[in-house]
Amino acid sequence: MERTLGPFIKKISKGFPVLLLTGPRQIGKTWLLREITEPDRNYVSLDDLGDRVLANSDPELFFQKYKPPLIIDEVQYAPGLFTYIKIYVDTHKKDGLFWLTGSQKFHLMQGIQESLAGRVAILDMLGFSQKELRGRACDSVPFLPSPDWMNRKDEKDMTVQEMYRLIWEGSFPKIQANPNTDRDTFYKSYIKTYIERDVKDFHNITNELAFYNFLSIAAARTGNLLNYNDFARDAGIDIKTVKLWLSILERSGLVIFLRPWFINRTKRMIKTPKLYFLDTGLCSYLTGWDTPETLEKGALSGAILETWVFTEILKSYWHNGKEPHLFFYRDHDQQEIDFVIEQNGMLYPMEVKKTAAPGKTDLRNFGALTKLGKSVGQGAVLCFRPGYQPLNREVMAMPVWGI
Repeated sequence: MERTLGPFIKKISKGFPVLLLTGPRQIGKTWLLREITEPDRNYVSLDDLGDRVLANSDPELFFQKYKPPLIIDEVQYAPGLFTYIKIYVDTHKKDGLFWLTGSQKFHLMQGIQESLAGRVAILDMLGFSQKELRGRACDSVPFLPSPDWMNRKDEKDMTVQEMYRLIWEGSFPKIQANPNTDRDTFYKSYIKTYIERDVKDFHNITNELAFYNFLSIAAARTGNLLNYNDFARDAGIDIKTVKLWLSILERSGLVIFLRPWFINRTKRMIKTPKLYFLDTGLCSYLTGWDTPETLEKGALSGAILETWVFTEILKSYWHNGKEPHLFFYRDHDQQEIDFVIEQNGMLYPMEVKKTAAPGKTDLRNFGALTKLGKSVGQGAVLCFRPGYQPLNREVMAMPVWGI
């Protein structure tokens, strides 16, 4: 299945000697690189213990065995390679020499910043977007609820049941590309592998049961404001441990923190963020929803829909090699807007609603932005209504599957 990011990787590799593709495990990073690479590019995975030992103990011999152009998979297992990669690219002065993948983004950043600053292009990747699943990877562009977007060709309409099945299954290629894959078995194995490889290897956490419990508690809070005290109480751990374990989830690409929008940009980093899981299938599994039907009718129904919309917006940017200026809004009067995209000095507000008949009450908080003296562009209520319908002069109702 074609991925949106493929053409951009080819393009960006013509201007950088090193490319680092990061994202959670098993979302297709290696498959994509091997699919689009030239025939003479070598490949090595540091999941292989023999090659991992060689990379860490004798990097020079490692590069004699595996000569560039080269794909190095799971490069976080040998951070000492970065110095040798720097020496090699500085000597050969050629672009596209190294394609690296890693599932521990923040663990990699220290080595990258110390050794490869200015030499590496860093790209983020997630599981399949809904456009990729529909075979329209080449049509994907960064989402913005503007008239230009709404003039694009409409997507095929989806029912509530179809949407929640897609949300419940998640976006991992193993599930979406192979109908014989059992969803529950996949996620059970995924979590076991994640805890054993990433959590124990990198962070020396020995209490696997406590960490799994914490992971499930985090999943139940997707789409909600981050509250360390609640986490600590429900998980039976202290706040210091909560912060450490949340940082592990973020480093692994399982969760992300969405910052609030403020006029003073520096305040964004010190106000309470919202927590989002980056795959709704994994989130649904961890919270115990056995079927799409129970998920759709359950207490997580609204939050998981909002999470899915959030991840689709992220994919539309990340898979085109861009970073969205994406926030949420909440003021002292508790007026909240699910998402705000800031672009070219304009704010684009969005609400996510599980309804096919949105009304004016669904956009009542949009007016809070106009009081700030900022330019406000087209707003949107993302819902289950097919097609696009004006709710007023500034806000459109649009289908969630249209992202």
